[in-house]
Amino acid sequence: MPNASDGTTFSEFVLDQRLARAHGLLVDPRRTGRSISTIAFEAGFGDLSYFNRAFRRRYNATPSDIRIAPRRF
Repeated sequence: MPNASDGTTFSEFVLDQRLARAHGLLVDPRRTGRSISTIAFEAGFGDLSYFNRAFRRRYNATPSDIRIAPRRF
């Protein structure tokens, strides 16, 4: 949850939650048939270019990189 003591704003909290959801959907083998843009929109992003920039900044990888990375179970 956002917290004034740790410096997290509500907007940062929401962005982090959306990025985490998108990441989870990208690595879910049941979602391989969905496009990255569909996953971005499902996670709450309305702007695909913003999603790609924010995702890369957060995970240091593109959504495509995450999707094709070997899965470790």
